Amino acid sequence: MATYAELKAQAEALLAQAEQLRKQERAGVIAEIRARMAEYGITAEELATTGTRGGKTKAGRSKAEPKYRGPNGELWSGGPGRKPEWVRNILAAGGNIENFRIA
Repeated sequence: MATYAELKAQAEALLAQAEQLRKQERAGVIAEIRARMAEYGITAEELATTGTRGGKTKAGRSKAEPKYRGPNGELWSGGPGRKPEWVRNILAAGGNIENFRIA
């Protein structure tokens, strides 16, 4: 029966082999993905913005439509969380964020 140290060494050797094979196969996988993207006219931008979640973000929530437009064209949904810097600056100066609501 093998000892713990022997089994651990075998496991580490197998992990090293697996990593080496992953690196070898990676180039082929990338080439295959590029070929399929070209075949279907898919861009890298589309991959970054689409998925199987029906337009939902990584967090699993639908992306909220912007409700406010800042003085330099910045958009904000008005949702929970930290307010954008431009909103904080307007509020700190005594401004009313409702003046920036998108009609």
